[in-house]
Amino acid sequence: QVQLVASGGGLVQAGGSLRLSCVASGRTSSMYGMAWFRQAPGKERDFVASITWRGGNKYYTDSVKGRFTISRDNAKNTVYLQMNSLKPEDTAVYYCAADYTAVVPIPTHWGYWGQGTQVTVSS
Repeated sequence: QVQLVASGGGLVQAGGSLRLSCVASGRTSSMYGMAWFRQAPGKERDFVASITWRGGNKYYTDSVKGRFTISRDNAKNTVYLQMNSLKPEDTAVYYCAADYTAVVPIPTHWGYWGQGTQVTVSS
């Protein structure tokens, strides 16, 4: 199994940037992919972006395309989410996730989760 620790959240003004990090430990060599999800108060957990661990194939939800970039550093077992041009509607707790089988934009598919990091964007 794999353990995930997310960090990098904070308070930022609209238009600003943040970079989230998620460090994986444990059985990382056989991971298929990692992803970021987010959950705003009173709402469901939504897919943000994912990346395959070997090929580096990236997928994004439409609302963040052109603003967010997911990347990975296999040597550091770390996935990043660079978030630019942040909007108040990006405010949420951001969670990283990992899985050994596939990358799909459905939270229930993912077997392993980090603890979440709060991102707050003020207007």
